[in-house]
Amino acid sequence: MRTLAPSMERVAALDALGVIATAPGRDVDFVSRFFAPRAGVPEDPVTGSAHCTLVPYWSSRLGRKKLRALQISRRGGELWCEDRGERVLICGRAVRYLEGAIEV
Repeated sequence: MRTLAPSMERVAALDALGVIATAPGRDVDFVSRFFAPRAGVPEDPVTGSAHCTLVPYWSSRLGRKKLRALQISRRGGELWCEDRGERVLICGRAVRYLEGAIEV
């Protein structure tokens, strides 16, 4: 997975916003990478939305609700995840870089 080097032109040509690659991990339950060049993001360092799909998949496959994941992009990030049925809980370390409010 670390050496995966997809053609960004080919990924951007797909009829999809992005592509998730995932595999079992060695020291974690699973690893992942997320590529979205069509959205201007060649590779997202740590993708919470992708893990909302990955957690139920790996939870079912491994037979456990609580999982530890690693997104192995260049920057990378470790996530602690829980499959709660209709919801997924994702925890990890983050650095706040923007704060705002939206009024509707």
